[in-house]
Amino acid sequence: QLQASGGGLVQPGGSLRLSCAASGGPFNNRIWGWFRQAPGQERVFVASHLPSRGRPAYADFAKGRFTMSADSGKNTVYLQMNSLRPEDTAVYYCASRPNWKNEYDTWGQGTQVTVSS
Repeated sequence: QLQASGGGLVQPGGSLRLSCAASGGPFNNRIWGWFRQAPGQERVFVASHLPSRGRPAYADFAKGRFTMSADSGKNTVYLQMNSLRPEDTAVYYCASRPNWKNEYDTWGQGTQVTVSS
């Protein structure tokens, strides 16, 4: 199971750090992802990371503003979001999948991020 947290209301230009805690199962050899869904829109990819190797990958809108990281000791992945914009308002979901699968098979419940003055 995945438990996402850290969302909230923030002013434009502000920052938030989302957390996604995994209970049980392997961690380092799974691919972890963040997605978001704005009202009336489809869910879109934000970032992904395979903790055992490589660096995270980001959607273009996230590059330079968002940073994904992983703490294997806590079985937790993070999404640090800086320079937030109103268009970043969405429900953010974390997900994971085995590194040999194309589809994410485990999803968290989502956490609301609202960027507004």
